[in-house]
Amino acid sequence: MKWKQMKKFLAVSMTSLVLVGCGMQTEQPTDETEPEETESVEVSNVTVNVTSGITEAVEKVNDGVVSIINLRRNDYQSWASFYGAQQDEDEYLQAGTGSGAVYKIEGDRAYVFTNNHVVEGSDAVDVLLQDGTRVPAEVEGADLWTDLAVLSIDAQYADTVLEFGDSDNLKVGEPAIAIGSPLGTEFASSVTSGIISGLGRTVPVDTNTDGQPDWEMTAIQTDAAINPGNSGGPLVNIAGQVVGINSMKISSATIEGMGFAIPSNDAVNIINQLEQNGEVIRPYLGITMIDLSLISRAQRTNDLNLPEDVKTGILVSRVENDSPAAEAGIEPGDVIVSFDGESVDNTVQLRQVLYTSEVETTISVDLYRNGEPRVISLSLEAAQ
Repeated sequence: MKWKQMKKFLAVSMTSLVLVGCGMQTEQPTDETEPEETESVEVSNVTVNVTSGITEAVEKVNDGVVSIINLRRNDYQSWASFYGAQQDEDEYLQAGTGSGAVYKIEGDRAYVFTNNHVVEGSDAVDVLLQDGTRVPAEVEGADLWTDLAVLSIDAQYADTVLEFGDSDNLKVGEPAIAIGSPLGTEFASSVTSGIISGLGRTVPVDTNTDGQPDWEMTAIQTDAAINPGNSGGPLVNIAGQVVGINSMKISSATIEGMGFAIPSNDAVNIINQLEQNGEVIRPYLGITMIDLSLISRAQRTNDLNLPEDVKTGILVSRVENDSPAAEAGIEPGDVIVSFDGESVDNTVQLRQVLYTSEVETTISVDLYRNGEPRVISLSLEAAQ
């Protein structure tokens, strides 16, 4: 082959090799032929109907879901005001955020539910609406034990009211939708979906952060993603009804998809009391309690003279003057084993039985005093 012909062959071969790598045809025109014209590719927009039960539920409730902004007083502002200095700082600073939803409009006020821990410690609270409007809110009431709170805002800012569903009729495996503001107001109205993973779950709660559970919450378990900031927002069923109020999740590198919500049937009674009274009216005993399981076997036997088979209960370490317990004759050193006919192994169980009892009723308390069993009648009074 002559050199001139070989140069032409190599040029055509190299051109073919490069274009194969670009995903185009390998057969290329030579420099002696004109390239063929190719048809242009047209892109058309296609509208797809993506309506589903979840989208319909979200559309029904979304405008009623709000962000809650916990505000704390600015110490610099207070100092500047006292000394007459120039006040350039805001009076309040944002301390935290959460979620909530409008559940009622009455007169000139709209009522919003959320979690107690969302508004706890606040000097002021704002509500951020779906359209970006930010309005001041009044805290009508809050309850530490159930982690619920009720706020109110001017009714002119509320159009959509969420409806409570029956949490007792939930089924494991049915759809669950969580709506709220995870990680702050920048992600307001985020929607996550999953299923009801479990019902009647008992979740220990440490209210005073001492590392020991003070309460046990009965909760709905869901795998719908619940992140910091979702607290207080609604857990919604496929009909767009609130069946739970998102409250907590288990956070661990080895655990995923375990969120918990307060059942709507439990929440409604508390919400009504908070709206009407500003608090939940519960009975109290007026005693300081210690779990008997924390007392050594030697102390149970030698100091309390308890029978060998009495290993659980509540040791009374202190009795307040003029309290229901004092009037009933309960004394320090008594060990309570049954309250209102229900066995109580620890302070959490006793507190749960007590807080579900009616005030101004008389109940029986089974206890041991110096090793001897006794039954005492106790009249329950409202906590002051």
